[in-house]
Parts: sequence; C-alpha cells; structure tokens
Amino acid sequence: MIDKNFNESMKLSDFDYSLPKELIAEYPADFRHESRLMVVHRDTGEIEHRIFKDILEYFDEGDVLVLNNTKVFPARLIGTKEKTGAEIEVFLLRELDPETKLWDVLVEPARKIRIGNKLFFGEDNELVAEVIDNTTSRGRTIRFLYDGTYEEYRQKLKELGKTPLPKYIKREEEELDKERYQTVYAKVEGAVAAPTAGLHFSKSLLKKLELKDVLMPEITLHVGIGTFNPVEVEDLAKHKMDSEYFEIEPDVAEVINRAMEQGKRICAVGTTVVRALESSVTASGKVHPDKRWTHKFIYPPYDFKIPNALITNFHLPKSTLLMLVAAFGGYDLIMKAYKEAVKEKYRFYSYGDAMLII
Repeated sequence: MIDKNFNESMKLSDFDYSLPKELIAEYPADFRHESRLMVVHRDTGEIEHRIFKDILEYFDEGDVLVLNNTKVFPARLIGTKEKTGAEIEVFLLRELDPETKLWDVLVEPARKIRIGNKLFFGEDNELVAEVIDNTTSRGRTIRFLYDGTYEEYRQKLKELGKTPLPKYIKREEEELDKERYQTVYAKVEGAVAAPTAGLHFSKSLLKKLELKDVLMPEITLHVGIGTFNPVEVEDLAKHKMDSEYFEIEPDVAEVINRAMEQGKRICAVGTTVVRALESSVTASGKVHPDKRWTHKFIYPPYDFKIPNALITNFHLPKSTLLMLVAAFGGYDLIMKAYKEAVKEKYRFYSYGDAMLII
C-alpha cells in the first residue's frame, strides 16, 4: 500500500519516533504465543489489539505463512589478546572458507587488534585465532588455528560462543536465551541475529494452523549483523544494505505461486522473508527458486509483488526494518500505529510484541 501523499524522496528523519527506554523488551514473553499482537488493516486503517495466538482467526485453508528457518549460531566469543591478556570480544559474521577456517569478524575494542595478533579463547586456550587482515574500522579477517577435525573445531566454537543478543539488550546472555532467541522451526545454521517475527510461534500454535490447512513453506535467509547497522545518510537512495544469503527451493516457490493464483493470503513472517521473496520475483510477478546473496533495500514507495500480509516486530527508529514495514503498510498508517504502540505500552524490538499487517 502506497500513501496517496507519498513524498517520492523520503528522508531518514521521516522514520524517527520517540520511544521510552522502559518499552525495550529485555526478556521474551513467558510463553511465545502470549505476546501482544497489534493488527493493522491497510484497507480501513483500523488497529486492533490482540494476543499473538489470535492469529489463527486471520488465516484460512490454503493461505500461506512463509517462514524463515535460519538458525542463529553462538557468534559472540570472549577472548584475550596474546602478551597483554586484554579482554577482546569477537563477533563472528561469516565463515569465508571452512577448509582454512577463515572468518569475517567484528572486534572490540578494535584499536587494540592489529594484523598478526593472536587471540585466545576458553579457559585453557582451547581455540587460538590469528588476525590476517583489516576489513573495516571494526572488521577483521581471522584464521582459527586448530589441529582437530572440522567437526571438532565447529563444536568447540559452539561451546565457547555466546548467543549474539542485540546490543540494546543490556544484560548478559542467560540460559533461556539459547532456546528463546531461536524460532521453534530453526534448522539451517548461519544467522547472527534471529528472524524475530518467528519467535512468537509455539509448536502448539503451528499445529493449530496446520489443522486449519494453512500452508507453511520454509525459506532460508541468514540474518547478518547489517540488520542492526544504522542508516547514516539522510537521502535513503544513497544507503547501501549489507548482503545476506538466501535460498528458496523449487517446491516452496510452487506452493506460493499456486496460492497467489488462487487469490490466497500470502503472509511473510518477518522482514527477512519479504526481502528474500521480493529479491526473487520473475518478470511475470511470480516467485523464482533461487540461491544467492541479496542486498535489496525496501523503503517507501515500493510496489510489493509477492506478500499481501506481514507479521513483524516493532523496530528501531530510523532502521531499514521500519522503512520496509512503512513501505508495506503505508507510511502514515504505520507511523500512527507506532504512536499507538507506545501509548498502549507494547514491548519493542527483538524480544518484544508483534504486528500483523493485512
């Protein structure tokens, strides 16, 4: 939906809003499907206040909920620098080469980490990494030095790594995060942040949707750290998105395309699903099976080809995620909904409440 009064050149400042700090969710809801749900109707502008499990009422037989089955890996490592013993945080971004154990990472404090430095992880220095290259001010390429098998080395990374909670969650990782910062349908490891819209689905809710014959095909898009990168240019046309890898299998594309032909509801569960679907559109407006990287940046005005419904969380001011949601729901309506969410004390960000736009 595109607002009639859309300014063709929207600015970064158009996506700012005031959010009291106490509305940022530090913990998830006690039960996944008991989060609050704001339902936004694009055709009438109506806003409903519900509970997430009520989502059952909005989908019928043959409707499609497209899920992102990416799995978050424990990407945060705390290590020490050789000689000085200074504590260093290493955030694993992506594995460049499994054979040579090369990774793109972010390091903090970056000023202390130079090419040739060795970093030690674990109480007995079970893992050692060498800094190979500088990529950005905080970015480095590192190589893990490990003599065992690849499986043993990956297992060691998992044991030593922590759940990569977003920086705006001000507490340390707790045991519950290992389960709750992961969707119940997570399968394909590769994300450094959770596809948060999916965190509200419990196994029992998925079963009830299945019994209603709602279709739930899965795609994979590995969420990168770029999802949290601030937009630093006022002119949105000049912003560059980080690339993220996605896969859409032929059978999944077929399910979605058939449902579109039948006029069914195609609901993207999260902005990651929207980006994958809209990155794979054919000239005839269908979903094409694909396995590649995308740096697609969606902001208003934008003509969506595939999804006609969206489940999402409440996002950071000035974030690319908020821009995508505003493009989908209509700028005026979404900014009005956010004001209402603040007034009604909805919980915001990754562990917060949900919004359904139909």
